[in-house]
Amino acid sequence: MLLLQAQEAATYGAAEAAHGAFHPTLLGWIALLPLIGFLINGFAAVAATRARRPPPPTHAVGEPSEYEHHDVGTEPHPADPAQAQHAHDHDDHHNDAHAPPPARGWTHVLPSFVAPGVVGLAFAIALVNFFGMLGAHLEEPVIETFWSWMPVGELQIDAAFQLDQLSMLMTLIVTGVGFLIHVFSVGYMSQDPGYPRYMAYLNLFIFFMLVLVLGSSYPLMFVGWEGVGLCSYLLIGFWFAEKANADAGKKAFIVNRIGDFGFLIAMFLLFVNLGTLNFVEVFALAPDRFAYGGALVTTIALFFFLGATGKSAQIPLYTWLPDAMAGPTPVSALIHAATMVTAGVYLIVRSSVLYTMAPTASLVVALVGALTAIFAATIGLKQWDIKRVLAYSTVSQLGFMFAAVGMGAYVAGIFHLMTHAFFKALLFLGSGAVIHAMHHALHATHNPADAQDMRNMGGLRRYLPATFWTMAIATLAISGVPPFAGFFSKDEIIGAALLGAEGYSAFSQASLLGIPGTVVMGFIWGTLSITALMTAFYMGRMMIYTFFGPNRTGEGERRHLHEVSPLMTVPLLVLAVLSAFGGFLNVEEHVPIVEWFDFGQGAALHHWLHPVTAGAEDVMRANLGEITEPHHAWWPILLAIVIGLGGLALAWVLLKPERLRTAEEQPAYESTPERVLYNKWYIDELYDRVVVRPVNVLSRGFSSIVDRGIIDGVIDGTGRLAQGFGLMMGRLQSGQLNTYAFTIIVGVLLVLGAFVAL
Repeated sequence: MLLLQAQEAATYGAAEAAHGAFHPTLLGWIALLPLIGFLINGFAAVAATRARRPPPPTHAVGEPSEYEHHDVGTEPHPADPAQAQHAHDHDDHHNDAHAPPPARGWTHVLPSFVAPGVVGLAFAIALVNFFGMLGAHLEEPVIETFWSWMPVGELQIDAAFQLDQLSMLMTLIVTGVGFLIHVFSVGYMSQDPGYPRYMAYLNLFIFFMLVLVLGSSYPLMFVGWEGVGLCSYLLIGFWFAEKANADAGKKAFIVNRIGDFGFLIAMFLLFVNLGTLNFVEVFALAPDRFAYGGALVTTIALFFFLGATGKSAQIPLYTWLPDAMAGPTPVSALIHAATMVTAGVYLIVRSSVLYTMAPTASLVVALVGALTAIFAATIGLKQWDIKRVLAYSTVSQLGFMFAAVGMGAYVAGIFHLMTHAFFKALLFLGSGAVIHAMHHALHATHNPADAQDMRNMGGLRRYLPATFWTMAIATLAISGVPPFAGFFSKDEIIGAALLGAEGYSAFSQASLLGIPGTVVMGFIWGTLSITALMTAFYMGRMMIYTFFGPNRTGEGERRHLHEVSPLMTVPLLVLAVLSAFGGFLNVEEHVPIVEWFDFGQGAALHHWLHPVTAGAEDVMRANLGEITEPHHAWWPILLAIVIGLGGLALAWVLLKPERLRTAEEQPAYESTPERVLYNKWYIDELYDRVVVRPVNVLSRGFSSIVDRGIIDGVIDGTGRLAQGFGLMMGRLQSGQLNTYAFTIIVGVLLVLGAFVAL
């Protein structure tokens, strides 16, 4: 109710005066609804935990109970050695596949409606606001203030949401794709004992992501920034009873804290120099207060980028994201597609004015993005776990986005963020359907094979036709094959690199370590082109091993392979439509299809986001003058088509589906280069030796000297001193006359000595 009252009394920004026709509708409720879902589902999770609490022990003292070590969200570990061979005979939900499903009480039924319901309602409210914005032609953001959050001296930060074209687009992606993932989760996770807790975490994840994209200031963005980091820890380590899962969650949390340090430093520098952290005020003051290309604005931009490398898994802070596969598969879809990893890209686009004023920092962003893209793609070439292939493809595609925004192609970066959300969510949910079917088949026949190893699959298109066709569409999209969504967004990014290499970019005139910007962008263009080829190849490899060739599960297992439930299939179909046609939202004017299908002026996303990027464009014109683009050539588009189709064809020719072997017959690697790629260039091992172990040794040393030596020494020493003093005084009060006489004599001598000294 307080929030409703605050909304009614909210103050609007300058946009209200200029565009009084548009007022946000229930803007606060877009974020509040998932938070309410979290509270309701959290209550159900607590109730479910209490319902599973073991009864009072009836066994003899010292006799182990069957409930010992039974953590929430996991089944008890088998104590019978005869059951040990089935200790890992659990599907991705960590339920015993042979046991009857647990009774679904209200604690499991309620989250199935509440969790997707609140996100779906938030998406509906976002759509209402989106259509309202379409007719309003807003040139300034609308600010809706709820209360004064930090009125401390000169620091005046309000709890306020900023609604503009960028935050609106991100809200639609987060709630829309998030809703589909919630629906899929109902069918995928509902039999897990920790299902209410899982749904509560998903709702909380959506809430914090909405705070991140709707916040009107850097501090409020940072609240969402930290919140999604917390939720990633909770969801990646959802099955925390297994140490590997708990370690993966801790790794994600710690690595992201390194990047968050950069975010904080950048905020401090902004406030010291501008006296504000509100977006509207920062971007209005920055062009006058900071020198174009100056050291200060470059430092701020680089510190923000450090934060982005952690959250969006760029070199060198990318290692947490592949390990995030320890969580349930829908969590992977949510993290990789709709929420956390896109936060870094959003941060840079939101701060486009600052990055345009810091061309050197922007070139660093673009170069790191390109290097991350090709580096992760090489690792994806030799992974066998289907989820790990997709994980490294996410790191690689994020590299494309950072390369785009680093080159000043902010709309292209957001465009690829949007299309990537469609096809990557589809790929992860599709892989979840494959894993679900494989687990069921392998468990039914007591087959210990790894259900996520692509070498154990094959021919699944005959058993999972809907999953196959939807994943095929997503594969064509990510491979850059027209007319699927990924072709248009990826081609625009590679085209921006080519234009920059030819001198038609805002940062072509800049330099990095003495290297001209045109040379840097030429390198980026070549790197991204090669990466696009590798992307098509490893995605084709994944599809061939999974869906083509003879089925390698075994005769008994084939009888148990079947398509997933409609509750899980419908989200796949919706995402397949978006992956197929989502690219037409931003088709460039020069593409003939715009005229053929009467798409009007084309480049709809460019026009939609223009009010957001206008500040960066003004900075470019003020410092570099007008930058005209040449007539668009057709050969880059044709090259992009050849790369996409060529990578898929190369995978088909080299792999020969009919000759593929199972994991028992096919080794993980057969040569030194393959071993290096399979082991991820040994970067994790390098970090362990160079960073983790030295830090552990240093921390143990500090713990021994400072904690146990100084702090504990002072505390324990005080106790020992008091104990010794008490013991001494106790001896003086022993009741023996000789002791008292001795004490009197000593006292008299001390007094006489004092008088003599005086």
